[in-house]
Amino acid sequence: MNFQEILVNTDKGVTTITLNRPDKLNAWTPTMGNEVKSAIEIAGQNKECRCIIVTGAGRGFCAGADMGGLKNRADGSGAKPIDVDMEIKPYQADKGLGPDIINDFEGRFAYMYNCPKPIIAMINGACAGIGLIFTLYADLRFVNQDAKLTTAFASRGLIAEHGIAWMLPRLIGEANALDLLLTARIFKGDEAESMGLVNRSLSSEELTSYVKNYAENMALKTSPRSLAIMKRQIRAGYSQTFIESLKEANDQMFASFEEFDFKEGVNSFMEKRPPKFRGIGS
Repeated sequence: MNFQEILVNTDKGVTTITLNRPDKLNAWTPTMGNEVKSAIEIAGQNKECRCIIVTGAGRGFCAGADMGGLKNRADGSGAKPIDVDMEIKPYQADKGLGPDIINDFEGRFAYMYNCPKPIIAMINGACAGIGLIFTLYADLRFVNQDAKLTTAFASRGLIAEHGIAWMLPRLIGEANALDLLLTARIFKGDEAESMGLVNRSLSSEELTSYVKNYAENMALKTSPRSLAIMKRQIRAGYSQTFIESLKEANDQMFASFEEFDFKEGVNSFMEKRPPKFRGIGS
């Protein structure tokens, strides 16, 4: 599939999606958003893909919404806006991939929660506004320690958009969330790690190789079925009681005993060899 504003490559079980407007610090457009959604959905169905990385071309990850589009909206001018695709599409093997979460989440980025593959945001540089929100929907986040991040909304006369008011306190606590939202201040990768917003902050020289090795390790050594179900267990748990979550876990545990990946996981351990797990839908 041909894309205008992103690049896509799959190698060693890892699909890398690169936001590709480097001259604009990869500022977000509706076209880019629809292309990223399509690329993630394709990777989610691709048996050759076990993990997804999203990063930015050049020196930025995503500097937020394209200001040209915002200017047109503020002026009440400009062409008819491009429709944003927010439909959450089911996957071929959905019945065996854990709890149904489609009815629990909606909006621009909810499709990332439903994707059966782990999604890693590799934040290589400037990350603001909708770009920062996008990373929160990823399953894991790694950042350049010198990258500048900001929520930005309050400084543009906007509000906490696209679910960030719900997500940010759950990730870093209410005090930190209010600090970042109300001040719209700039903070760097090291601070993002200290408050729990990202999994790890690394130097620019280390970031790419670390994330690549991390993703390839998941692709080679973990069960795609296990990863898909655990992703959905976590998200379903946001609206479950402990008892409901425990029942879901028990049901999924007994179901896993009948699957190839469980048997392969045990046999490969006993035989002291790398596992050969099957892709989702295999």
